[in-house]
Amino acid sequence: MTTNKSWIMSMILGGAIGAGVTVFLQPPLLLSESSSTSDEKNPLYWVAPMDSNYRRDKPGKSPMGMDLIPVYEESSPSEALGPGAVYIKPHVVHNLGVRTALVKMQHVETAISTVGYVQYDEDKLVHIHPRVEGWIEKLYVKAAGDPVNEGAPLYTLYSPQLVNAQEEFLIALRRSNRTLIQAAKERLQSLQLTPKFIKSLEKTRKVQPFITFYAPQSGVLDGLKIREGFYVQPGNTLMSIGQLSQVWVQAEVYERDAAHVQKGLPVSMTLDYLPGKMWLGVVDYVYPVLDAKTRTLRVRLRFDNQDQQLKPNMFAQVVIHASSENETLLVPKESVIRTGKQDRVVLALGHGQFKSIAVKIGRVSEQDIEILEGIREGDEIVTSAQFLIDSESSKSSDFKRMSKDEIPQAVSSATVEGTINSIDLEAGILNISRGPIAKWSRPAATMDFHADQSIDLSALKDEMKVKFTFEIRDDFVIVDIQPMEMTHEGHEHQQGAVL
Repeated sequence: MTTNKSWIMSMILGGAIGAGVTVFLQPPLLLSESSSTSDEKNPLYWVAPMDSNYRRDKPGKSPMGMDLIPVYEESSPSEALGPGAVYIKPHVVHNLGVRTALVKMQHVETAISTVGYVQYDEDKLVHIHPRVEGWIEKLYVKAAGDPVNEGAPLYTLYSPQLVNAQEEFLIALRRSNRTLIQAAKERLQSLQLTPKFIKSLEKTRKVQPFITFYAPQSGVLDGLKIREGFYVQPGNTLMSIGQLSQVWVQAEVYERDAAHVQKGLPVSMTLDYLPGKMWLGVVDYVYPVLDAKTRTLRVRLRFDNQDQQLKPNMFAQVVIHASSENETLLVPKESVIRTGKQDRVVLALGHGQFKSIAVKIGRVSEQDIEILEGIREGDEIVTSAQFLIDSESSKSSDFKRMSKDEIPQAVSSATVEGTINSIDLEAGILNISRGPIAKWSRPAATMDFHADQSIDLSALKDEMKVKFTFEIRDDFVIVDIQPMEMTHEGHEHQQGAVL
């Protein structure tokens, strides 16, 4: 291989290794031709091998002290591969660490992260109110937070209204008037006297001035607002009893996520006071009104709490797991290049060809991004080293998608005539002065060619005029070679391009 080719390839590999350096990618022909091109055509400009943005109109040194590289008109990737397309040889792709992935139709799994506060399950929160005026004679519960059992005494009340209601019931009993008895009984029940108390009153026929009221359910005492001797009346909330077997968590989600939240979605929750432990719950209710100041939507979550580790007013981190009903195009999150003005992906076109494509993105999850426009299902995109390729492709790309069938394929082989200068049998290398290649617009050049294993070099010799076909692989590889035939006049065919 010629010195110029080796030097340019080393510059590319050096650029790939250096941090933050743009790889100077060129079409296969520029990467592979001999230095004779510079003698045939004038360069458009000179560029630094480690920074393609550093350009000069004459030879010189780069800021890193390296010789500037001449760039010719045919070195534009768009001429052979379309606007913005670049070609990278297989071993360079490997050295750059290029990885790809297929665009697939999948459900969008969106994880909506937010915070919330643990509260009592208000469906099971009971408030204790008196139905009559009176005085608290005795209080059996002493402090908020104390556990209470269903049927346990809460407080004893003295109320003249309760005394009058009992007397009316006894009068009805003495008169044996069924209508009055039923009316008096229903009044006692409406005043929260238990069936057991009413049955005892009917049996003993003795008015009780002090009435004890009992807990309607088991739970935890909350909001105790009375003490012994307090005067109470209807409308006063004496206390509340909440249950902790299930709890609510009130959370808020941003307006942009509101459309993804609905009742029944699974939720995971963690708390700082118990690191490493996770609770699983569901979205119980989505409130219909958006907060005008915070632009957030309230969401009520429900969690089981049999061990009662979740306590009201605890601060929690919650994640709502939303999944789209319909499948959509998804790409790995790391594959999208987001510049603020445009979102792009690097499309792998095959045969070492790549191109930057503009896309329109939709929802963003922890691992994937939804693509609304720009690419199709089955396209192959670059997920690693895409910034390196995009830095070169974006200079001339039209950012429009082209399928593998639509883009001009990179020329990989040619047939040409030439003269053998030397043969290295041990290395399998022939130095040949070849003719011009019209379809590539390449002038005549003298360069090294590697012989394919199927080629018999013993039948060839120096100064032999040959017609051969070579392919562009990692090197120029001759796949077929034949000695030139003589004309009837004893002269050889004129050396030139074979189209």
